[in-house]
Amino acid sequence: MSDAYIKQDKPFVVPTDDGKHIEEHFGIPSTGMKDVSVARMVAPPGWSEPAQTPEFDELTLMIRGRKRVIVGEDELELSAGESLLVRAGTRVQYSNPYDEPAEYWSVCRPAFSPDRVHRE
Repeated sequence: MSDAYIKQDKPFVVPTDDGKHIEEHFGIPSTGMKDVSVARMVAPPGWSEPAQTPEFDELTLMIRGRKRVIVGEDELELSAGESLLVRAGTRVQYSNPYDEPAEYWSVCRPAFSPDRVHRE
């Protein structure tokens, strides 16, 4: 292994009980990185999670499908090719009420951790 780079070929698969598939490529459990996390996610049709007010900025880059995002009082729909930045300290809720999977990448800064997400 080089100190100059990390090639990730075995991302950490985050255990979930809601049908969402999460592969963390960089972050606390996968590489020990605390300043940023990068994960590929696939949310199945009908998926949703509780609202949260995280202590990290979260960038979402949509690859396939659509995702509904409620940010404060605004309701947004993200589609493939679109991206969104939600700033730390902002109440947000993510869901996929559509009839197709939503595939996207999530980048959190600092890195995602359960103690920083503050789910309701």
